Amino acid sequence: MREPHPRLRVLTWNVHACVGADGRHDVERVGAAVRALAPDVAAFQEIDSRRGAPGAGKVYDVLRAEVGTHGHDAWAISGADGHYGQILASRFPLEDKKVHDISALGREPRKAITASIVLPTARLRVVTTHLGLSRPERRQQLDRLTKILATDVSTPVLLLGDLNEWLWPHRHQRDLFALFGAWTREASFPARFPLFALDRILCRPSTLLGKAWAAYEARAASDHLPVMAELALPAPPSTRPMAAAPRG
Repeated sequence: MREPHPRLRVLTWNVHACVGADGRHDVERVGAAVRALAPDVAAFQEIDSRRGAPGAGKVYDVLRAEVGTHGHDAWAISGADGHYGQILASRFPLEDKKVHDISALGREPRKAITASIVLPTARLRVVTTHLGLSRPERRQQLDRLTKILATDVSTPVLLLGDLNEWLWPHRHQRDLFALFGAWTREASFPARFPLFALDRILCRPSTLLGKAWAAYEARAASDHLPVMAELALPAPPSTRPMAAAPRG
């Protein structure tokens, strides 16, 4: 008989530079929400350390520490006053970390992060991104993402991020989704009255995706809701269930 499947809790969240629905910038409020949600792996978009507000310069450290000891950043904009972009955080080791430029000419710079999550019983490839606002821009970005994902079709993979697709479906978005077996469908924007599923977790194979939900309890902290999923990772028959790693 197979051992019970271990669970991995995954989060994607556009934190809107830690500015909540009340207009207040509060890094600690976002950090407290992440602590309560207790993800094992998290992708955060719109991380902004350039703001002249308490905690802004340490936002990467605060959010990464609420998840674990491992992380990587992809700054779309950098300057003397700080950085703007996205981060990947994990309580399990990350290997093969890379940042890919998926920017469209004449538009705001955009990046994607790829990495391998080293779990006690498996390796899981993860790709995180934040796509642009215009459809032509997203079309170019989706083409580049598809090529990145096509470099390895054998390893289980997650795609996390704000895909900014307001109307569904469009051809290029379908091409990307065709590479996956399952995805979240929860509306996440706007946080106070969510209507659009901008933020997604996509999985291959489809058996990875278990329970998924939008975390309404965090609605005050950003203009997007966090989207969560629990992944059912198959354990090899000869191993015991995955032991919980200590939190960082």
